[in-house]
Amino acid sequence: MATPVLDKADAAGQPEPGFADSPYITVTFRVRRFNPEVSAEATWEDFQMEIDPKERVLDGLHKIKWDLDGTLTFRRSCAHGICGSDAMRINGRNRLACKTLIKDINPEKPITIEPIKGLTVLKDLVVDMEPFFQAYRDVMPFLITKDTNEPTRERLQSAEDRARFDDTTKCILCAACTSSCPVFWNDGQYFGPAAIVNAHRFIFDSRDEAGEQRLEILNDKDGVWRCRTTFNCTDACPRGIEVTKAIAEVKRALITRRF
Repeated sequence: MATPVLDKADAAGQPEPGFADSPYITVTFRVRRFNPEVSAEATWEDFQMEIDPKERVLDGLHKIKWDLDGTLTFRRSCAHGICGSDAMRINGRNRLACKTLIKDINPEKPITIEPIKGLTVLKDLVVDMEPFFQAYRDVMPFLITKDTNEPTRERLQSAEDRARFDDTTKCILCAACTSSCPVFWNDGQYFGPAAIVNAHRFIFDSRDEAGEQRLEILNDKDGVWRCRTTFNCTDACPRGIEVTKAIAEVKRALITRRF
C-alpha cells in the first residue's frame, strides 16, 4: 500500500495560510559609527537587510559585518548571554545583542544601535572597559581568609548562608547596569553598580573574612553613597539581578556593621 502524502493545498488548490509565506522581513539597523582615524565626530549609518524577525540583534550585526560592511566593529564572544561582551544600547536601552530578538523591539521602525554610555568609545560599538574593570578589581572580588595556609578540607557553608548572596553571584560583568547609571555618566570615578554587586557577593559570604575592608573601600566619596536609587541598573541587568536592593544592603551593612 502506498504511503499517504500530505498535500499542502486546500480544497480550492490554494496553499495553506503561512506555508508559502517567507519568514523574512525588511529591517533597518541604524548604527552609530565612530572611527577616530577618520573623524572626531560620530555619525549614524543605516543598513537595510532581509532577516527572520526571530533572529537576534547580534545576528543582524553579523550580517552587516559579513555581507555589507566589514569595517563595522563590535564585541561578542559566546553569543549565549554568558560572557556579557556584547552589551550595547538598542533602541535607547542597555541590552545584550545576543539576547534581544528583533521581533521584540518593533522592527517596523529603524532599530538604533549605539555603544553603552559613560565609557570612552574606541571605535563604533566598542568602548574602553578598563575603568569598569578597575573598579571591579578595587573591591577585591575574591575570597579572603585570615588563614594563609592551604585548607585541609572544604570551607563548608549552609544552604541558608549560600542563599544570602545567591543573587549577586549571577553577574557576568557586561557593564549594562553601570553604564545605565546617571551618576556614572556624570562622574566616571563612581565605583558603579557592578563593582558594588561584586563586593556584595563577598561581603555577605559567611566564609569570607574581609567584609570590613570592602565596606571601608565602598565608604569612600566615590563609593556606595553616590547611588541615587533610580533603579536604572536593576532594569538594565540582563541576568535579572536586583542590583538596587544589593546596593541598599551594602549601605545598611555600612551603618550597622552587620553582615
